[in-house]
Amino acid sequence: MTSTASDSELPRIHRFLADFDRRQAARTVDFPGGFAALDDAYPGSRRNNHVLVDGAADPAALAGFADETLGHLPHRQVYVLDEELAAACAEPLAVAGYVRSTSLVMLHTGPVPADGGARTVDLDALRGPVAESWRRFVPGVGEGLLVDLVERRAARRRGAEDVRFLASHTAEGEVAAWADLYLDPASGVAQVEDLVTVEAHLRQGHAGAVLDTALRTAADAGCGTRFLTANPANWPHRWYGRRGFTALGHVTRFERAQG
Repeated sequence: MTSTASDSELPRIHRFLADFDRRQAARTVDFPGGFAALDDAYPGSRRNNHVLVDGAADPAALAGFADETLGHLPHRQVYVLDEELAAACAEPLAVAGYVRSTSLVMLHTGPVPADGGARTVDLDALRGPVAESWRRFVPGVGEGLLVDLVERRAARRRGAEDVRFLASHTAEGEVAAWADLYLDPASGVAQVEDLVTVEAHLRQGHAGAVLDTALRTAADAGCGTRFLTANPANWPHRWYGRRGFTALGHVTRFERAQG
């Protein structure tokens, strides 16, 4: 990507992310430079209860605002979209006990693949596989938190104009891999999120089938900006790179385990 293309795409992606969080939330609380996205139906889900900074916020005020709006929860999570502002937030949030991490924003810049053969499924089809995946990723996860992590997918339907859950199946009809696809044809932006493969079906092409279907569906819907986020410390971001994605920027997360 050229710097000019990056400069134009990243703000559009940031706007999509902020708009998605606002729409998904059951309620929001605004402050100068951002808002808290809240949903009492899923108190254990940090992705449904957090602070998001999408404007010119005061770094010194963020910890206090997070305490005020997330005080009923055992966690604090603050997302900062702009990288320069995130750097300015690092010291005051570290003093308040926050740990900093980043996610890569990766833009699809390769050719659009043919449909991979995955199909749209409903929430019932994913409940079992999603629960098992969380038990794998978070050994010993409590049942209350597990329910939140599984059922929160229902709230995602509010986040974008067109939200689809895609899955690749085995020959026997079992769900082998899945992902969310968020489409906003009006803005031309689409996000692929939460791509997961059942452990027993790793390296069988199911994740690629889901990703190809998502990219083709997004392109056919008129979404020229197709992106996902990935952990830079884990291997999947390299796999995404081989499938036509280019790192464009970062989203910064500040997290404190206990309030």
